[in-house]
Amino acid sequence: MPTITGASILKPLLSAWSWLFLIVILAFFEIYARMETGQTFLFRVYNIQSIAIAASQILLLALGLTLVVVAGHIDLSIGFTTGLSAVVMALVIKAMGPDTGWSVVIFAMIVGLFAAVIVGLVNGWLVAMLDVPSFIGTLGTYGVARGVALIVAGGATVSIRSDEARTFGNGDILGFPIPVVLAAMLALLCHYILAHTKFGVHTYALGANRASVERAGVNVKRHLIWLFVISAITAGVGGLVYTGRFSAGAANAGEPILLYAVAAVFIGGASLTGGQGTVVGTIIGAFIIAVIQFGLVFSGLPPYWQFVAVGLVIIVAVLVDQSRDRLTGARS
Repeated sequence: MPTITGASILKPLLSAWSWLFLIVILAFFEIYARMETGQTFLFRVYNIQSIAIAASQILLLALGLTLVVVAGHIDLSIGFTTGLSAVVMALVIKAMGPDTGWSVVIFAMIVGLFAAVIVGLVNGWLVAMLDVPSFIGTLGTYGVARGVALIVAGGATVSIRSDEARTFGNGDILGFPIPVVLAAMLALLCHYILAHTKFGVHTYALGANRASVERAGVNVKRHLIWLFVISAITAGVGGLVYTGRFSAGAANAGEPILLYAVAAVFIGGASLTGGQGTVVGTIIGAFIIAVIQFGLVFSGLPPYWQFVAVGLVIIVAVLVDQSRDRLTGARS
């Protein structure tokens, strides 16, 4: 009969801590709302919709990043990849004139995504072909993407007038906001890629042991380039949504979300050393941050407390990751 030890109990708890934490904070804000206002926090359509939209904004940057982190790398450029995509889309729509139709908006989206892909290709080339550490390489493209976005935008926000773009950012499909639907579709796609394809298997293996992947005959350089392109594309979609929601493209569109996107990946169980992480975990991480954001605003606290709260959760996530690694090593 197997012996039940503290380690055997602790390991599942550490693995599921993000789910448990989400339940705890939801319960906390629900209790707070009922005590302070006599109303519900969780069971109101407006609250659920607001949390879902906030989570979708984070997810659009975090989904591709999840694949990169699982492979043992990082992409810090996603914040301004989002901004560059948003600015390019807005500039194309503005250049076409005020009477824009869906064909113009779709063309502008394609051009905006193409700008994001270029950033991803540069990141992949630096990391895969030149062996530049991803932290340094993507930090460099972070600055370049930021500068290019500001240059092409003339240092200002690019405002547009387009009912179609506004519908894309603020409309709904069967009652579900389009940004939420879009984030859900991309999440399903990324989950399928990571969990059910050979590409996903190679991604996990690359984060765990790159040498073994190379010996298996996998083209690691090409694989890395694809990872950074996927990360740039999901971040670029975030920029398109931003332009649609606010009828404007801004170079710093994704800058405030960068911290939240990175936090969502690690809160969701990804390891700092690679080889671990899931899209489902990232979704939970994004909802944890969104609940904290909306919950603090709901509680009447100033917005900057969000950064303090998210920063503390990141520290907890790192400590959990280290504890899990030590526990696994001790059992081995």
